[in-house]
Amino acid sequence: MARTLRTHGVPLDAEGMPPVRTAWATIRSLIPYVWPRDDRGVRLRVLAAFGFLLLAKVATVAVPLVYSRAVDALAPKGGEGMLSIPLALILGYGLLRLASAAFAELRDAVFVAVQQRIVRRVAIRTFRHLHRLSMRFHMDRQTGGLSRAIERGTTGMQTVLRLGVFNVVPTLAEMLLVTGIIWRLFDWRFALITAAAVASYVGFTMSFAAFRVKIRRTMNDMDNEANNRALDSLLNYETVKYFGNEAHEARRFDETQARYERAAVRVQVSLNLLNIGQAAIISVALTVLMLMAAHGVRAGTMTVGRFVLVNTYLMQLYQPLNFLGFVYMSIRQGLVDMEQMFRLLQVGQEVADAPDARPLQAAPGTAAAVAFEDVRFGYRPDREILHGVSFRVPAGGKLAIVGPTGAGKSTISRLLFRFYDATGGRVLIDGQDVRSLTQDSLRAAIGVVPQDTVLFNDTIRYNIAYGRPGATQDEIERAARAAQVHEFVQRLPQGYDTMVGERGLKLSGGEKQRVAIARTILKDPRILILDEATSALDTRTEQDIQSALRAAARDRTTLVIAHRLSTVVDADQIIVLTDGQIAEQGTHGALLARGGVYARMWALQAEQEAQEQEAAD
Repeated sequence: MARTLRTHGVPLDAEGMPPVRTAWATIRSLIPYVWPRDDRGVRLRVLAAFGFLLLAKVATVAVPLVYSRAVDALAPKGGEGMLSIPLALILGYGLLRLASAAFAELRDAVFVAVQQRIVRRVAIRTFRHLHRLSMRFHMDRQTGGLSRAIERGTTGMQTVLRLGVFNVVPTLAEMLLVTGIIWRLFDWRFALITAAAVASYVGFTMSFAAFRVKIRRTMNDMDNEANNRALDSLLNYETVKYFGNEAHEARRFDETQARYERAAVRVQVSLNLLNIGQAAIISVALTVLMLMAAHGVRAGTMTVGRFVLVNTYLMQLYQPLNFLGFVYMSIRQGLVDMEQMFRLLQVGQEVADAPDARPLQAAPGTAAAVAFEDVRFGYRPDREILHGVSFRVPAGGKLAIVGPTGAGKSTISRLLFRFYDATGGRVLIDGQDVRSLTQDSLRAAIGVVPQDTVLFNDTIRYNIAYGRPGATQDEIERAARAAQVHEFVQRLPQGYDTMVGERGLKLSGGEKQRVAIARTILKDPRILILDEATSALDTRTEQDIQSALRAAARDRTTLVIAHRLSTVVDADQIIVLTDGQIAEQGTHGALLARGGVYARMWALQAEQEAQEQEAAD
């Protein structure tokens, strides 16, 4: 069922996307980029390109006229055996052909900068927009499909700009001009047959287009699905191997490829049928007009030069008409490919800055106070995760949040970072409601070390410097030392230039985590969130990293979301979440003394660790 975005009121389909756009809506979205109000240089280039286009078309239409006069000048007159050479006409013919080609090339040379600038602007706008969309949007779709939508959209835009702006309209204008010249030089019958052939050709092409566009859209969907399955499988390479499911993954991929194959075959066969129909229309018109012209020559009402003129004009029309079919289908396909990209731009921000949003005002000191006041939240309207959670963390304090899986621990960090907005209550930093702040200033003040550390497929230097792009090598190394990863990096053959691999898979879990800590230290946030930062590590590695985490937390307000209770015994306050509510709150010692939920969790984990130790011994 369609739902409505909070920000723009755009209805969404079952996949969370705006409804399918018409071709004209897509074209209207493109026009402001072709004729931007704030870029005089682009508009001048567009005008210059159209000027060259006009000159090229005038030269093209004049070529057959000069050619026919040259033929008449060469034809024997009154039985004369010697023919004079019409030098001026032949030279004019050559110059006009040169001018037609040269002006067309100059048109493309002038417009290419406009075309590439437009593609770049739309692509970067789409890329930025995707980063502004909510976590909910990205969790509901696969990244491979989004990247393919941008890739196909930019390619489709290049096609529409290259073929649409300087081929479709000029070709139609040339057809009208040639039809008028034929009427003027011959009679209305020639013009009528020419116009009827053009109308039939265009009508036949457009009627076939709607059918082919549906098949093309299906083929795109199958291409997306195949790409998503391949990407998902390769990103989870280890899991596939663990379960020996290579054949299963290959079968799933082949199923989508088979559906893509069927759609691609239908696209090609429909194109072949379209080409046959177009050729039939042109051939019939050519035959009829040439018979009429030949009859005129035999009757003495038409010279051989005029016969050649009719043939030349018809052949000149045939080429763009034949090309128009390809151009039209390419443009329609390009518009289909652009459609999804522009639909993405219609998706509104679920979490957006308020019109009067202001930067976070820093209180005296490095750290910042954090407070949750009766916060309620659910990822879905019918399932609330947090039920009135309230707590305060003073500036420089350390709060630990523990509880069973699904209790809402990570949800608290997402609300603080404002990946989502609370449906009730307030989240405050230094007394300021996060919904009244700019997201840039809010997120600049918060650093996160997550449980699942994801690194970019680049160097260790790049991944650490990601915490503050532009940081010097000394600053990077200082952060690495604080995270206790510098010595490890120095032992590598390529040092900080070592590539970490896809998602950092060339590094161990502990090494990846240290790089993530260094990255966060380099960011120098006022608030630090440790979201189960060591739960995926073994006990020994966890103990080694704890000192690095303590260094990262120094002089900062720290929220620790923990699974292992042994990592939070030094917290100033510990809150125990169960079913989205705070069941207990206090220090480690106080909670143990109370003998409640926390004490039972502690006893259970202590027993499990003792059993693990006995098994290891």
